[in-house]
Amino acid sequence: MVLPPKMKLLLFLSSQMAIFILFIHLYSYNFNSQNMKEEPKPTHMHVLVLSSWRSGSSFVGQLFAQHPDVFYLMEPAWHVWMTFTQSTAQRLHMAVRDLIRAVFLCDMSVFDAYMKPGPRKQSSLFQWYTSRALCSPPACNVLPQDETISQSDCKILCHQQPFEVVEKACHSHSHVVLKEVRFFNLQVLYPLLRDPSLNLHIVHLVRDPRAVFRSRERTAQDLMIDSHIVMGQDWQKLKKEDQPYYAMQVICQSQLEIYKAVQSLPKVLRQRYLLMRYEDLARDPLAQTARMYEYVGLKFLPQLQTWVYNITRGKGMGEHAFQTNARNALSVSQAWRWSLPYEKVSRLQKVCGNTMNLLGYHLATSEQEQKNLSLDLLSTWSPYQQIYQEG
Repeated sequence: MVLPPKMKLLLFLSSQMAIFILFIHLYSYNFNSQNMKEEPKPTHMHVLVLSSWRSGSSFVGQLFAQHPDVFYLMEPAWHVWMTFTQSTAQRLHMAVRDLIRAVFLCDMSVFDAYMKPGPRKQSSLFQWYTSRALCSPPACNVLPQDETISQSDCKILCHQQPFEVVEKACHSHSHVVLKEVRFFNLQVLYPLLRDPSLNLHIVHLVRDPRAVFRSRERTAQDLMIDSHIVMGQDWQKLKKEDQPYYAMQVICQSQLEIYKAVQSLPKVLRQRYLLMRYEDLARDPLAQTARMYEYVGLKFLPQLQTWVYNITRGKGMGEHAFQTNARNALSVSQAWRWSLPYEKVSRLQKVCGNTMNLLGYHLATSEQEQKNLSLDLLSTWSPYQQIYQEG
């Protein structure tokens, strides 16, 4: 059968249109597939323990560091601050944020700007031995993966490992947890919260400012450089006796602003924030640790439950600035009430009162109230509930 010329033309155009549509479909599929490959979902869970000095953050850091799935570093931004000791916290925010992001992505070359040139060891990192991941394979092969090593033994046996093992260890764990005390507002962290290459979750640890003040007094020499950076240029203008209160005013205000800033975030980002009061942790360490683990997707293994139970029921009071050992967590949280003069408590409550009220810390209106341990100065209202109930 011979088709008319018009019919032939129509069939030809129809076949070409079908080919064109098929081409567009395949091209679109390939294009979208490439886009998906260019922005893969992050394979790690990234956790920032955000706090201030002497708030129990080293202890919370160890709650994460002891987990076999966690690569942990304690205060990597220490290297930034110790490089620019004459600067201020605000001026160093961007450098600290960029370093934190690089470390979360296991890019340890970021430390090149803050360490002496030439060969270096993993022991070049500040407080490196507090990381279980750097005291076990693949960073240090002294013991099998499932066995633990004490920090003192780790310092002796693993300090000569090359710096390259830090990056290797980071890549080999599902969770990267960094503890940091050098952020003073939440806005600087917004780019990290929105970064598609990160799966960032924040654990914001706060503590009663009166307990923080007492602890800072006992470790003032260790914290001197940090305190000067916190106070900025103003510390030289202040009387020596006024400096501790000014530093606490800056710290309290920053904790207040971080907490309030979270409530203005979109709900999807608010769910990446967990507020933890040290006092709640001290009163029920197993339940509160389980809460943090669930938040970041870690299993509360039986051996970790035993470790938490033992570490919170020791006899020590934790006087050293960076030491985490067995102590009575509840006694530590209350020590300010019998050891801090009410004159200091009263003055501190004036500079930190707004923060204390918002976070559920009752003011002591007299020395009698302060010394009366049967009077609970911690609100049973949970300030973190408000964050998730609104919006």
